[in-house]
Amino acid sequence: MLCRSSPSVLEARTCFLISLSRRDGRRDALIVLSFELHSAPSEVGVWAQTCAYVEGNFVQHAQRRTTLSTHSETSRRANKQFIIWLSCNRFSTPVKVSSARPLAFQSKMETHAKMIADLREKFFKKLDDEGPPDSRGFHPADIARIKNSDDWLKRFLEHHEFNEQEAFNMLWETCTWRRKFGTNDITEDNVRRDYLEDGSIFGFSKDKDGKKLFIIKSKLHVKGVKDFPELQRCIVYWFERLEREGNGNQISIFFDMAETGLSNTDMELTKYLIGLFKSYYPHFLNYIIIFEMPWVLNAAFKIIKSWLPAKAVPKIKFVNKSTLKDYVNPNDALKCWGGNNDYTFKFVSEEQTNGDGVLNGKLDNNKKVHFVDNSPLTEQSPTSIGDQINEEQLLSIEPTEVITFNKDGNDITGTITLKNITPDKSLSYKIKTTSPEKFRVRPSSGVLQPSEQRNVMVVLQPGYNVRGLLYNDRFLVMCLPLKNTNATTQELSVLWKSEKATEMHRLRCCDGAIENSETQKSHSALASAAIGNDRIDAFSSKINHLEKHNNNIYSEIVTVKYMLLISIILTILMGIFVGYVLQVDIKNLVDQQKSCRIPHETDNTF
Repeated sequence: MLCRSSPSVLEARTCFLISLSRRDGRRDALIVLSFELHSAPSEVGVWAQTCAYVEGNFVQHAQRRTTLSTHSETSRRANKQFIIWLSCNRFSTPVKVSSARPLAFQSKMETHAKMIADLREKFFKKLDDEGPPDSRGFHPADIARIKNSDDWLKRFLEHHEFNEQEAFNMLWETCTWRRKFGTNDITEDNVRRDYLEDGSIFGFSKDKDGKKLFIIKSKLHVKGVKDFPELQRCIVYWFERLEREGNGNQISIFFDMAETGLSNTDMELTKYLIGLFKSYYPHFLNYIIIFEMPWVLNAAFKIIKSWLPAKAVPKIKFVNKSTLKDYVNPNDALKCWGGNNDYTFKFVSEEQTNGDGVLNGKLDNNKKVHFVDNSPLTEQSPTSIGDQINEEQLLSIEPTEVITFNKDGNDITGTITLKNITPDKSLSYKIKTTSPEKFRVRPSSGVLQPSEQRNVMVVLQPGYNVRGLLYNDRFLVMCLPLKNTNATTQELSVLWKSEKATEMHRLRCCDGAIENSETQKSHSALASAAIGNDRIDAFSSKINHLEKHNNNIYSEIVTVKYMLLISIILTILMGIFVGYVLQVDIKNLVDQQKSCRIPHETDNTF
């Protein structure tokens, strides 16, 4: 059967498995198509699932919608894979349909859900069969993320255009690297704080797509001055922080190259950044925005482009003050970039901008915090963290704001003391956490009789470092008054589902060792001041020593410059002198030749 311009034979959104052959008898491919007729007679909207014919097997990859007109388009892939897109208006060469049968239509969402489930199953199968490459195993937080986060797994698939094998390889390598590098345990307390505070790298503002900007102030970075492994940890800290703040959304790298030179260009640092995006942070890069790059660095960025995969090269955007508005709104751009934002960098700890919405001591009333059951709870009152006091307070909590974790034998534990402060009401309480994979709470729920007090133990799960406790790891303590003091567990469950908590108390976490250290410092202020002065003196001495060496180097450079200038002047003078001598010699030689001809001419006159 020959198919030319006959859209009427097609059924809207019907899938077919079609084996195609050309006039020369060669077999081309297998495809799945679903057609949807448009009102315009010259166009047909095509719903097509991307497929491949590989060694006789039909492989389904993804789904796509496009509008085709008067021709067929064919693209060849490696390993004998073919993808064919067909238009049903007219073919440049008649195509014979040798077989056709209906196929079940599978939506894009269903396809992705299945691929995510397959990726998860494949990971845990390999983990069971071969075990983790690190003797400590994969980090529990990453294991929990693979179990519970479809969005994270989908990012691996999107990063590799839904190639399951490549996505799986990247997932395995990422978890291996995260355990080896200690990514989950990195906080601002265990990285170089001075690197975070110098303003050379920081997160701020967003691009036009709403993606957060990771800004690199190149003029504040000099290659070789900073400890590179520590700088790597600071970069990973910012990547993790921006990923948390954006709930896994993409970020854009902003290279501020204004007033930079060759000494500020760190190819090793740039290669490390590219490696993070390429290997360990899937589908995380939106743009690479390069602001006012000096022309002397053109060659360097040609090398950088060669490190990027082909699909990432179009993400590079070179901008100046007049073109930055194409990618960053003027109100979001700093004044030094030609924008309207007068922001001045100052490092702000994550707990002041994240977590439960605390900013400068105030609560963001619209901020949502997801606890163990992933039910978003919205702040209702502008009270600070801790007890939210109603007209009649029912429950007293100790501590009121921060759970302090200390080592107890082999465990790291914290304690919450609950007390029913009513004389005649029984209370049902429940405790939730934002990080159920990190903590074990016993008992996490129960009933408090009037004036009863109870201690609740919070234990940090094995595999987590107490220094990895983040200020956005929160606990929510809720309570409800009970009418029936003899309610069963099932009745309590129904009660919690049908009624809202009367009181809610929010707690954050901290490391007891750090708190004890701060207490000791406050009790030994004089000794600390003396030690601090000694350190300041030592630091000042080193700075003076460095300044002296810099001055010596500067003096030597100035001397060399003058010597070079003198050498140039002497060379010029020597050239002039040699030229003058040669000119005199040539003139004398000419005069001598003329004097030799005069007697000969005299003889001829006689």
